[in-house]
Amino acid sequence: MINRDEALKKLVKLSRSLGKEEKKYVILGEGNVSAKIDENSFWIKASGAQLKNIREKDFVEVKTSMIIEILKFEYLPDEKIKEKLVGAKINKSSDAIPSVETMMHAVLLNLEDVNFVAHTHPVEVNKILCSKNAESAFSGRLFPDEITVCGLHPLFIRYIDPGLKLAKLIKEEVTKNNNKYKKNPALILLQNHGIIVLGSSVKEVENITSMCVKVSEILLGTYVTGGPKFLTKEDSERIATRQDEKYRKKIISNFEN
Repeated sequence: MINRDEALKKLVKLSRSLGKEEKKYVILGEGNVSAKIDENSFWIKASGAQLKNIREKDFVEVKTSMIIEILKFEYLPDEKIKEKLVGAKINKSSDAIPSVETMMHAVLLNLEDVNFVAHTHPVEVNKILCSKNAESAFSGRLFPDEITVCGLHPLFIRYIDPGLKLAKLIKEEVTKNNNKYKKNPALILLQNHGIIVLGSSVKEVENITSMCVKVSEILLGTYVTGGPKFLTKEDSERIATRQDEKYRKKIISNFEN
């Protein structure tokens, strides 16, 4: 586990990388990122802060248990949610307000081996996620590196109101996924919204995000020539279980620029 200050420095670095305008992952105040500090607290981006030029003061340290507590409510009005998010802040002197997606981050950072979470809205991915056939378009795997980096089973979530409803649905769907596949999804695809990436390191989160964008660009291109030809289940599972691919993923996920 990295220490509190190191986690924040890494989070700033990740945010600025994901926020570069030429990548077209986010614009303006879009997107949010988080980092686990320990079992009791985590860093989350402040509402409205821009990833491309974010500073350490644009992150808020919150108490995990107080955020998780919000998920017990079936419904809360927006102002009440804001009140509870502010109440979970550890540094009460800061004026920053935790992102409305803080609850979703709390759910995912509570998973084993997840230290960083990044939610972005890449243009190329959203071209598909905002289409009528989004779920079927992402239903198969196209090439080996997609499986090695993004995993064999990305989790698709149908559109739901961001904030509390989304966090509760993600908790439910991730639990189902993990019971079925015995591992966390590396990538969550949100219909009409964007993507969420889970990683043990900053580099892993960057790798999965960029590979998801590449997959989307290729997928869009396949529709020009008749549509995607997905790898067979057998071929996909073979890539997912090859020892050389597991080793390569470990190397590229821990390489820091």
